[in-house]
Amino acid sequence: MSVTRISIIGSGSMFTKHLASDILQIPDFNEGIFALVDVDAKRLELSVKLVQRLIELSGKNWIVEASTNRRDVIAGSRFVINQIEVAGLETVRNEFEIPLRYNVKQCIGDTLGPGGLFKTLRTLPVWLEIVRDIEELCPDALILNYTNPMSAVTLATSRATSLPVIGLCHSIQHSSQQLAKYLGVPYEKLDWRCGGINHMSWFTKLEVDGQDQYPALFEKMSDEAFLAKDPVRFDFARHFGAFVSESSGHFSEYIPYYRKRQDLIDRYCAAGYNGATGFYANEWPVWRKETDEEIERMISGEQEIKLERSDEYAAVIIDSIVNEKPNVIYGNVPNRGLIENLPFEGVVEVACLVDKKGVQPTRYGRLPEHLAALCRSNMAFFELAVQAVLEKNREKALQALYIDPLTAAACSPAEIKAMFEELWEADRPYLPDWK
Repeated sequence: MSVTRISIIGSGSMFTKHLASDILQIPDFNEGIFALVDVDAKRLELSVKLVQRLIELSGKNWIVEASTNRRDVIAGSRFVINQIEVAGLETVRNEFEIPLRYNVKQCIGDTLGPGGLFKTLRTLPVWLEIVRDIEELCPDALILNYTNPMSAVTLATSRATSLPVIGLCHSIQHSSQQLAKYLGVPYEKLDWRCGGINHMSWFTKLEVDGQDQYPALFEKMSDEAFLAKDPVRFDFARHFGAFVSESSGHFSEYIPYYRKRQDLIDRYCAAGYNGATGFYANEWPVWRKETDEEIERMISGEQEIKLERSDEYAAVIIDSIVNEKPNVIYGNVPNRGLIENLPFEGVVEVACLVDKKGVQPTRYGRLPEHLAALCRSNMAFFELAVQAVLEKNREKALQALYIDPLTAAACSPAEIKAMFEELWEADRPYLPDWK
């Protein structure tokens, strides 16, 4: 058998450390090739040295190939992991501060809202060029997408190629672990079921020994100190009956209820990932610099580096396929009726069986209708944003922003159009040239 080649596109991220460490700990997977790609030569060099250190720690016979030109190294890849970031540092202030002038107060701004839209418009044209190269150079590859906006990138990929693609996130595994802690029960005893879309999947089943745990969770929410741990998600669950898979800060941007007035932000979106306005725009440039410095310390030996398993699904998928070990993961895949009351042509997040045959999504059925309605509002945004890129249609990009839940809660149509034009002009150097 040929040696397995795994390409990581956008390898300069610290995320590479987690993925490579996980892959190197797969049993009976003792040799292979990491093909690392990043357009930033300095960050690429850091990722090469970091992965080489991890290989040394593992004692396995893996090798590293790397290039700023992906075509040099991706040929023959069995798996291609996408984690690119397109002009994020250059645009993060614009995409926060311009909407802020229109009273659109974003926390993260990488999935929906003005920030999510313009990240989609920046990212998809670049990513779809990469997909063309994957089709040509490694036509048997499985694409594992980690880049946000997850639903939009996965949707566009599924429309642009017949190659298999799955979008991967850690929100469901992290949220299920959080729920066990909130309830004070061992994680292995918690019986749960989840389905929806990325960053908006719903825990519609939450049981221990056959007993529904939602009444106990709701009772705990009467304690203000407990409520403050996850304020948007807990308050929402009290009213809508289900806990959502994404953090309070992210989730607050995908619905129209919590960020349209400052008094609501003050009450429910206090700090950090719980929903602080400007959290990502203010912190991300700092995190990125600190990440590079941490990688440098790991490479130099100044900081200890360990082989540790993360909660990410990439290595589980690779192990299941290469070593023929069936596993169940949660992934973002074309719907095709998996969730009956969500758009057939959209992308949904469901449990998937993975084995030697690849990723096989499982049917969920129907979501409670009020929860499905919220998913559909987000999916309509993604559909328009993806159509805008595939059709090079600027008007559809504007239409996506018109129907964005947070933007529509804060602005009139005329204000939305004015904001869109400002953002387009500010981000113009990083946007496609649509005549």
